[in-house]
Amino acid sequence: MSGLAMPALNQATLARRAEIVAALRAIIPGEGTVDDETGMRAYETDGLTAYRQMPFVVVLPETVEQVAAVLRYCHENEIRVVPRGAGTSLSGGALPLGDAVLMSMMRFNRILDIDYANRSATVQPGVTNLAITQAVSHEGFYYAPDPSSQIACSIGGNVAENSGGVHCLKYGLTTNNILGLEVVTIEGEVIRIGGKHLDQEGYDWLAFMVGSEGLLGVVTEVTVRILRAPETARAVLVGFPDTEDAGACVAAIIAAGIIPGGMEMMDKPAIHAAEDFVHAGYPRDVEALLIVELDGPKVEVDHLLERVEGIARKFGASHVRVSQSEAERATFWAGRKAAFPAVGRISPDYMCMDGTIPRRELPRVLNGMAELSKKHGLRVANVFHAGDGNLHPLILFDANAPGELERAEAFGADILKLCVEVGGCLTGEHGVGVEKRDLMPEMFTEDDLKQQQRVKCAFDPNHLLNPGKVFPTLHRCAELGRMHVHHGKLPFPDIPRF
Repeated sequence: MSGLAMPALNQATLARRAEIVAALRAIIPGEGTVDDETGMRAYETDGLTAYRQMPFVVVLPETVEQVAAVLRYCHENEIRVVPRGAGTSLSGGALPLGDAVLMSMMRFNRILDIDYANRSATVQPGVTNLAITQAVSHEGFYYAPDPSSQIACSIGGNVAENSGGVHCLKYGLTTNNILGLEVVTIEGEVIRIGGKHLDQEGYDWLAFMVGSEGLLGVVTEVTVRILRAPETARAVLVGFPDTEDAGACVAAIIAAGIIPGGMEMMDKPAIHAAEDFVHAGYPRDVEALLIVELDGPKVEVDHLLERVEGIARKFGASHVRVSQSEAERATFWAGRKAAFPAVGRISPDYMCMDGTIPRRELPRVLNGMAELSKKHGLRVANVFHAGDGNLHPLILFDANAPGELERAEAFGADILKLCVEVGGCLTGEHGVGVEKRDLMPEMFTEDDLKQQQRVKCAFDPNHLLNPGKVFPTLHRCAELGRMHVHHGKLPFPDIPRF
C-alpha cells in the first residue's frame, strides 16, 4: 500500500480465521457473511483507490441485533472491526485491515419515518444521501447537505465523515443537519443520542459521533433535518481571466453580507474537463469560473443577483451568465458535480485532496499550489467550495509510472501543510482516514492528540474499531491516564468527583 504503515496483524486472529468465520456465519447466515476472495474483492478499497487491502472477512448485517451481536463477539474475542458505508470515502476511512471484520451497513437501506410537522426524517445508514431528498421532494422538502457523490454515498458514511457539499455554505455540513442517532458500541450496547427535537439534553454527544470516522461506534439509525425548498433558486456563471481575481471576488461577496446557497470555483483544467464531459455551457476562454447560487423569495434573489454581478464586474469578470430556468440552473450544477469523473477522463489516476482555508487566503493558496505543481512535476485541477474555503485540488498522475504515486502523495501533503500554514485545517468534509493521518501533528500538538485519543478510549478502550485511522501514533489507554480502580479504591480519594 505505497509504504503506508498500518497496525501489525494480530497473528492469533489470523490463526483462528475458520473459527471466527463460522461464529459470524451463525450470527449472520447465508450471503450475509462473505469469506471468499472473489466476494471480498469489492471491499478491498474505498474511493481512495491508491490504497488496497483484502478484508479478513466481510459481514452484511440487516438488523440492529445482528450488528450488536457481531460487535459483542468481536469485543469478547479482541477482533478488530472496520465499519463501511457505500465506500465512497476519499480519505481511506473504510480501508480494510487484513485481520479485521469489515462490517458493511448497506443492507440498512430503509427510510423509517418522515415527519413533516417536525421537519425530520429517520432513515437507516445505508440510505443514499439523494434518496432522502427524493423521498420528501413531492411535499416541497429536501435534505440540504449534497456531496458530489450524493447519488451513491450513504447517510451513515456522511455522518462518519461529516460530509458537506455545494450548498453547505448556507445550510451547513452534516453535523448541522443531524438531530439524532442510534449507535451500537463495541461492547454491543445500543444507545440513542438526540431525537426529533432541536437540541439534545446534556452533553453534545452528537458532536462526538458526527465526524468520528467509525472510531467510536457503528451508526444504525439517523434522524436528519429536512428543509422547505426555497421559493426561487437561480445560479450565475462568472468567468475571470485571472484566478487571483476570482478568489478575491469570493471574499468580497461574503464581505458584502451576501450568503449564497452555494458558491463554487473551478480553474481552467477543471472547466475544460467538465465542459467536455457534461456540456454545461461553461466558457472555455477563462482561467477561473465561479458558480454562485442565490435562493429565497424571488424579489430578494433578483436583487442579490444584481449585487453579485456588480461585485464580479468590479473584480474584472469577463463572463456573466444567469440561469433563466430550473433546467439551466441544474445544468450549471451538473458540470460541477461531475467534475471528479470528468477529470478522470484526462488522467489515468488522480488524488482528490480536501483542505480548508480562510477565504481571504484563496489567492495566496492558489498561487502556492501553482508553484507546488512545478516543484513536483504534476498537474493539478482545482474544484472547490469557494464560499467556505474548502479546497478540492485534484492531483493528476499515473500510478503505473514509477514514482508518480509517491510524488502525488508528497504534493498532496505540501498542499495540506500550506492550508494549515495560512490558518486553515487538514480537512473540510472528507475526514482524516489514512490519507491525512500522518499530517495530524502539523495541526495538533502531542497533548491535543492525546486528548482526542482519550475520547476514543472512553468508547473503545482496546482500539478495536477502525484502528490505524486518524491518529498518527496510537497510545494504549493506560498510557493516556485512564483512571484505574485497584481493589475497589480510587487514586487520590480525597479529590471531589462528580
